[in-house]
Order: sequence, then structure tokens, then C-alpha cells
Amino acid sequence: MPKFLIQATYTPEGTKGLLKEGASGRRAAVEQVVAGLGGTVEAMYFAFGEDDFVCILDFPDAVSMAAVSLSVKASGVLRTRATPLLTLDEIDEAARRQVGFRPPGE
Repeated sequence: MPKFLIQATYTPEGTKGLLKEGASGRRAAVEQVVAGLGGTVEAMYFAFGEDDFVCILDFPDAVSMAAVSLSVKASGVLRTRATPLLTLDEIDEAARRQVGFRPPGE
């Protein structure tokens, strides 16, 4: 199942909701949304600095991840970045594939 690293920052409105609901409430909400699309939450951590939380999610496909991303961003309470994560085997397979790329000017 494809994995995605999510990095998120709350807007001021989102932070107010977090303060009211608590971290465990947000974890439950994330798990419910992800499970509703056939995925699982592998890990979720709150942080401070540029990102307010990070998580690793498993989804059946990239379209499911995109659906969650669109809904979350439309809410206006979070700014998120989703990064696809690849296994070592997937990178090994990619390295074996022949690619006919020609750099500019060559």
C-alpha cells in the first residue's frame, strides 16, 4: 500500500480547534478519515517549528490521498504537504529501468 509523509501547519483558526479538542481528538479524526478511504495511520506526531504535526499514512492509491488532501485544504484550517514515500525495493526497481532522457544541449 502506498505510503505518504504528511507535514501540516495549523492556521490560527485550526490551532484554536486543536486547543479546544486536544491532540487525541485530532488523532481520532485523522484515523476516521483515513480509514474511510481504506487507509491506515502508521504514525502521527505533533511538533513545533515550521510544522505542527507530521504523520505517515498508508492509502490504497494516490487518488485516495489526493481526495483527503483536497478536503483538508478546502477547510482552510491546515496547510499541508504530502510526499509519496518509496521503499528501497521500489527505488531499486526504478534504478533498473532504462530511461531515454537526453539533457538539453546534448
